[in-house]
Amino acid sequence: MKAPQLQRGLLILVMTGLLAIVAFCGYKVHAISNQAEAIRRDYSTTNNIGYGILSVNKWRDLVVASVTNEIQDFTLTPAEKDSLEKEVTQLLNGMIDKGDSAINAPKKSIGGKLQKLAYNTFVRKKRLHEMVPGFSSKLTNEMLAPGSKRRLKYLARNKLEDLTQDIYDSTKEADQKTLDSIYQRYHLDSDSAFQKYTDTNLPALQHTTYTYTYVILAVVLVVVGLWYLLRKQRHLYVAFYIMSIAIALVLLLTGLTTAMIDIDARINSLSFELLGQTVAFKNQVIFFQSKSILDVVKILLSTGKYDSIFVGILILAFSILFPVAKLLSTGISLLSQRKWAKNKVIHYFAFQSGKWSMADVTVVAIFMAYIGFNGILTSQMGYLNQHSDAFTSIATNQTSLQPGYIIFVTFVLFGLTLSQILKMIMEKKPAPSSAPVT
Repeated sequence: MKAPQLQRGLLILVMTGLLAIVAFCGYKVHAISNQAEAIRRDYSTTNNIGYGILSVNKWRDLVVASVTNEIQDFTLTPAEKDSLEKEVTQLLNGMIDKGDSAINAPKKSIGGKLQKLAYNTFVRKKRLHEMVPGFSSKLTNEMLAPGSKRRLKYLARNKLEDLTQDIYDSTKEADQKTLDSIYQRYHLDSDSAFQKYTDTNLPALQHTTYTYTYVILAVVLVVVGLWYLLRKQRHLYVAFYIMSIAIALVLLLTGLTTAMIDIDARINSLSFELLGQTVAFKNQVIFFQSKSILDVVKILLSTGKYDSIFVGILILAFSILFPVAKLLSTGISLLSQRKWAKNKVIHYFAFQSGKWSMADVTVVAIFMAYIGFNGILTSQMGYLNQHSDAFTSIATNQTSLQPGYIIFVTFVLFGLTLSQILKMIMEKKPAPSSAPVT
C-alpha cells in the first residue's frame, strides 16, 4: 500500500510543479500581452491618420516649411535674371508710352498746352526708350542685391505668417493634450522618443510573450506524455486527472482573457515632392483593434441591441461556461465516494455536454475571421500602393493571430485529449459496489 501512495504523492508533487509553471507562464502571457496591447493602442493613436495625413495643422506646417525653405534659398539663375530684366524693360517701355500718350493728348487749358510744348521741346521719346535697358539692368541688380533680398524675404515671410493664421484646426489643442498624456505615460517628451521606445520594446515584449507561450505548450506535451507512460497505473488516474483538469482550467482562463487577434491596417510610407521638398509620412495607422474572447463578449453585451446581446450570451454560454462546467463535472464524477458525484446535472455535463461545448467551433470561427479580415484588408490596402517619380505610397496589412489564440487552441486540443482519457478511465473503472471506491 505504501508504494501506490508514494507514487501518488510523487505524481501530485510533479503535477503541482507543472501546474505552477503553467499558471505562472499564463499570468505572464496575460500581463505582457496586455502591456504590449496598450503600447500598440497608444502607438496607433499617435500615428493615426487623423494626426498625420488628414491633419489640417500638419499640412499647414508642411506647406509653411516648404515655402519658407524656398524663400530662404531664393536666388535667380542667369536665365531667370535675363527674363526678369526683360519684364522690367517691357514695364518701363509701357510706362513711357502711356506717359507720352497722356501728355500729347489734346489740351484745353493754357497750362496743359504749355506742358505739352515743353515736353516736345526738351524730351525725345526715342531717347527715353534707348535709356530703358540701362535702367532695367540697374533695377534688376538692385533688387538682387543682398540687402534688397533680405528685405524681400522678410516681407514674404511676414505675409506667409499672416496667411497661415487663417488656417487653423480648432481641435489642435485637444489633440496635443491627448498626445502629451500618452508621452507622459511612458515618461517621454516627444513623438520621436515614443517612436524609438515602441521600436525597441514591442519586439522584445512579443518575443517574451511567445517564449512563455511555448513553455506552456511544452508543459502540456509533458502532461500528455506522462498520461501515455502511466496509462496502466489505475491507482493514479483520479489524482492525475484532477491535476490535468486544473491545468486545463488555467489554459482556458489565459486563452479567454488574452488578446487573440490584432487587426492592423496602415500606410507604411507615403512620400511626394512639395515645392522641391520631399514630404514623407511614416506608419500612418488607419485602423487598429486587439480583442480577446471576453472582450468580444463584453462588447456584445454592452451594445444594448437584442441581437448582439443574444450572440454574446451564446458565446458566453457555449464557449466559456460549458467548457468550465464540463471540466469541473468530470473531476467531480471521478470522486465517486461522494454522493453528489451521482447528481444528474454533474453526470450530464461530464459525459453528455460535449456536443454543446463550442470551444472548438470558436477556434475555427476566429481562424476564419482572421483569414477573412486578412484577405479583405490585403486586397483593399493593395489599391493604396502607388509608385511614380513624384508620388510613392506603400500600404501594409499587419493583421496577426496572437498568443491568446495559440493557448486557446491548446486548451481545446488538451480538452479533447482529456475526454478520451476519461473514456478510458470509465471503461477500466471497476463496477460500483456497496463499499466506496478509493
